[in-house]
Amino acid sequence: MSQHDTTHVPGTTRGGLIGWVVGLLVLVAGMMVAGFVLNAGQVWVVPETQSYRMLEHVDQIDIWVPEDSQKARSLDAQGVPLTQSVVRTLPAESLKLAGGDKMITPATKLMSSHFVGVLITDDWQKADASGLFEAAPSGWKVTDQTSEWETVTQLPANTKLGDRPEAAVLSWNRTIGVWLAAILTLCIMSFLIGDNPFYKTAEALVVGASAAYAMVYSFYTGIVDQLLVNLWPGLVRGWTTPGLAADWEWKWIYIIPLILSIMLVCRLLPKGGWIARWPLAFIIGATAGFRLLAHLESDFLLQIKGTIKPLWALDTADAFIFWPSMSAIVILLSVLACLVYFFFSMEHKGLVGKTARGGILVLMVTFGAAFGLTVMGRITLLTERFDFLFKDWLHLL
Repeated sequence: MSQHDTTHVPGTTRGGLIGWVVGLLVLVAGMMVAGFVLNAGQVWVVPETQSYRMLEHVDQIDIWVPEDSQKARSLDAQGVPLTQSVVRTLPAESLKLAGGDKMITPATKLMSSHFVGVLITDDWQKADASGLFEAAPSGWKVTDQTSEWETVTQLPANTKLGDRPEAAVLSWNRTIGVWLAAILTLCIMSFLIGDNPFYKTAEALVVGASAAYAMVYSFYTGIVDQLLVNLWPGLVRGWTTPGLAADWEWKWIYIIPLILSIMLVCRLLPKGGWIARWPLAFIIGATAGFRLLAHLESDFLLQIKGTIKPLWALDTADAFIFWPSMSAIVILLSVLACLVYFFFSMEHKGLVGKTARGGILVLMVTFGAAFGLTVMGRITLLTERFDFLFKDWLHLL
């Protein structure tokens, strides 16, 4: 017998269909009352036009910094000419400016880069409420570039009619968004009374939107930002990343992942699906290797480190600390009890059996805490949805 033969589908009978129609009419009526009486979902904003102008600061650069420092990379990215790189002793102010390691002393000889040239820094200055600009700070030059931005400030959901500013307007796009979110939330919650078309529709929208978002995000972060930017930087600069450095050069090594990507797409071919096995095997092997190192650090080494803490904890004055010591002892005994429970070379009788039962108790406490944390996370999501419905939608809070 299939699952469809045993699953109850509400609304298949005439009485059930009438019940669902009545419920839908009551829901629509309730939403209309909430919309007209409580101004449900209305979002009011205050529009404002902000004006900016660009300021420019010109610095004459003549400085030595460590070759591999962040300051050296920043100056190189900003186009300041690099004159030479030699091993020399840097003054203390150069090390501080470069953000070098504190262990480096002024007498340390480093591979250093000498930058000489002009560094142009720009910044935007905002106009005041009357549209006037303040005087440019000392050393900054006013350029001809200006910009205007239309911004909106959203009012709190419970702002009364008399407390709204005169310039406040109803934001229809945000109001429609709040109503859609509220309707979809109620559709998901309708699963409490059984599987129904409203729940299925909302579920399909959530799954479809999540899949589309994941696909677009993976395309831009994986293919565009990692592959295309290193193979065709000019194309990417004019398409998605206008801020890409002008001296960014293509890297031939990225031809290898391009070939593997093309081989992976061969999975869609009628007779060339076997070609995709090679890049797929490489991806699985590389991912397994990376994950192995991560889990070895988090699930093995860190747990060992947390187990072998000193049982006699002392503070900075070499005085005994009770609770950290008790915590270390409890953790050590709990780990040993769990290890004894999983030690099957000896029969669990006598002291070994009692210790193994203590290990079972520790495991049950651990599983219970993990389950409780999961439940609390789900309850947090539920309370957040109720907060949205009663505050942002119905304006009752």
